[in-house]
Amino acid sequence: MRLVMLSDTHLPARARALPAEIWTAIAEADVVLHAGDWISRDAVDELAARAGRLIGCYGNNDGPDVRAVLPEVARATLGGLRFVVVHETGPARGRERRMAAAYPEADVLVFGHSHVPWDSTVARAAGPASAAGPAARTPSAAPSTLRLLNPGSPTDRRRQPAATYLTAVVARGRPDDVVLHPLPTAG
Repeated sequence: MRLVMLSDTHLPARARALPAEIWTAIAEADVVLHAGDWISRDAVDELAARAGRLIGCYGNNDGPDVRAVLPEVARATLGGLRFVVVHETGPARGRERRMAAAYPEADVLVFGHSHVPWDSTVARAAGPASAAGPAARTPSAAPSTLRLLNPGSPTDRRRQPAATYLTAVVARGRPDDVVLHPLPTAG
């Protein structure tokens, strides 16, 4: 299962449209996950129309029109992995432990807000998680690790070297081939 992960698109405030490379990646993906700050309902509607499947949440800059159609926290099981998509996770310091505690059911947390790409994995305290992996767990058992992914922003790089997005493949009960894609700078 091929995934595209986006966040902080800020359309049309930061760009009139998503870069062409993003639309190409979306056309090739099975699922698109968006971690909020869309800004316009039109952006949500266009992405929903063009994505095979869209899983998204609203962000702190999204108004009532976006909040009316998206949750604050989105959850989905993809390829046996439990994904949580949320916009804000607080300061970088202590993020892994805070999010592992806040979302004990999640295998993968996709988040945004900072516009700073992030990819880390945190081990959880010993508990009921199965050593055999996600496929062997009961629905109520907590996973033994949490993978945190922030795709950055494809339209507003802030102090980063490039605007970015993430792709991944869900295979064998884990996210494989997680790739951060830098986008060419305009101009």
